[in-house]
Amino acid sequence: MSIEKKILNQIESLPKGTLLFPADFSDLGSSEAVRISLFRLEKEDIIARIAQGIYVRPKESNLLGKLMPAAEEIAEAIAKRDCIRTVPSGSYALNALGLSTQVPMNIVFLTDGSPREIKLGKRKIKFKKTTPKNLMANGKISRLVIQALKEIGNGKLSVEEEKKIILLLKKEDENDLKNDIALAPVWIQKIMKKALNNGKN
Repeated sequence: MSIEKKILNQIESLPKGTLLFPADFSDLGSSEAVRISLFRLEKEDIIARIAQGIYVRPKESNLLGKLMPAAEEIAEAIAKRDCIRTVPSGSYALNALGLSTQVPMNIVFLTDGSPREIKLGKRKIKFKKTTPKNLMANGKISRLVIQALKEIGNGKLSVEEEKKIILLLKKEDENDLKNDIALAPVWIQKIMKKALNNGKN
């Protein structure tokens, strides 16, 4: 059986929407043989190339055609592959929490891995090196809140935004929230603590 056929069999055993990297098939042949096979499978529309060295077995929609994975899914797959930690930051964190309707063209993730930039058509995913403390938050909501509040800035949070953030944090696991509050700057801690004591200071 050819390397291409072996790769195809492996891809077809995966759910649609799965992200693929050449390293996933390193046990099937040389890096050059894998690269050529993936190139051919892309030409046959079996997989789609998202960025250099990143492919997907796309989901299909009758209305929209091929559905590409979200930037956060791509970042998570890269983090898993490279054994690094990431957290969304800046305007992307605001958007993910529903505090902003603007989808940023450049999405920034803080990481303990190597800084890099991945082009997704006109958009970019940037991995920005940060300190371990910024990546220690356990809660999916609270880690986004910390980054979103840093983006807004001390003293610039509106009453409505604060109410929305407190409601979101009430959905967080209480143990994770308590852990993550301790990691935040003092002014952010004061806001986050309101989710623990019914919105009171």
